[in-house]
Amino acid sequence: MPVRNALEALTMRPTHFLCSAWPWRSLAYLAGGALLGFATILAVVGLVLAGIVLSVVVVGIAGYIATVLSGVAVGRLERWRMRLVDNNALPDPHRPAPRAGIRAWVTLRLREQATWRELGYTMLSALMLCWMDALVVGLAIYLPSMLLLGPFYLDDEPLYLSVPIALAGIPLAVVAAYPVTAWAGARAAMARAILAPRIHDADTKLVEVTQSRARLVDAFELERRRIERDLHDGAQQRLVALTIQLGMARLELPAGSAADAQLARAHELAKQALTDVRELIRGVHPKVLTDRGLEAAVGEVASSAPMPVDVRIRLPGRLPSTVEVTAYFVVVEALTNVAKHSAAQRAAVTAEVTGDRLVLEVRDDGRGGANPSSGSGLVGLADRVATVDGAVALSSPPGGPTRLRVEIPMPP
Repeated sequence: MPVRNALEALTMRPTHFLCSAWPWRSLAYLAGGALLGFATILAVVGLVLAGIVLSVVVVGIAGYIATVLSGVAVGRLERWRMRLVDNNALPDPHRPAPRAGIRAWVTLRLREQATWRELGYTMLSALMLCWMDALVVGLAIYLPSMLLLGPFYLDDEPLYLSVPIALAGIPLAVVAAYPVTAWAGARAAMARAILAPRIHDADTKLVEVTQSRARLVDAFELERRRIERDLHDGAQQRLVALTIQLGMARLELPAGSAADAQLARAHELAKQALTDVRELIRGVHPKVLTDRGLEAAVGEVASSAPMPVDVRIRLPGRLPSTVEVTAYFVVVEALTNVAKHSAAQRAAVTAEVTGDRLVLEVRDDGRGGANPSSGSGLVGLADRVATVDGAVALSSPPGGPTRLRVEIPMPP
């Protein structure tokens, strides 16, 4: 599995870590942070002084505005620099200006919360972080270099003393790679926490798309229920009646006759079609879920699973329909994956409401190694949970066990 950031790199084997590019990338990130911080100090001081000097002719206000907007430039540079120690790109939280022109751009930026967060990060970087970056980089380079270059400046010391001192610089340089990478990872994590987009930064169009997606999900669920009712009250009832009629017709024929054999085959086909329709109804929208809730529906699914499934669901009562439906189909898909891919001997399903979220877990004792990219249905499961703003976490090391955790927010 590829290493995504500097903090994850610290969990690698020492030989792999030291031979990788992460220590050098971390060192470059911290050195760049120190230079960026010092340059920011000079730029901000210059802009403030320009604003003070030019304030007598009103033009100085531009210097103050430029000081505030300097955080936008620093934030953009920081998001670009973070790719040195974090492979997860940080998106730009700013919206495009509604119309062309510097005035529209400045007006929009001054109204955005992201601009003020970037300004706060700029001040934090200039006042504290850049100095810490310089200190870490300085110590990581100076101390090993001082030992390694000992034979060149310790002229009055014999070689049997200066050479061991120089050799001691090698393990010191190796050890220094760890605090450098750790601080770079922590530094990037702080930057991500401050500069990452917030919900309030979203464009109005994005909010409209989210609302429209919710409406589509609701409409789709209503259509599923309509189909379920039509199948349950229409096709299923007709098949039940057909099965009964065929069974009664068999009673009128002598046993063992050719007509009885043909009718028996037709009777079996009708019963198989009825079973298929019932399975289809359960897949579209199970009636037990509508009538009795999530606990009963999950229990029914668990009872038909090919392996024993322990069910422990503790709910305060009936949940909102969207939550129940999503949780039910998560369990169905998860247990299907367990039966098909895990070779598990036993599985367990737990669910409870914690705060304002339904926490659902499906575990098995199978061989593990579940991979969403292998087409095991996990991507579709995650997409279904995403439609209700839920979150999915999967732990499936090779050899097992596999643990799927789903959190679904409860609608207000």
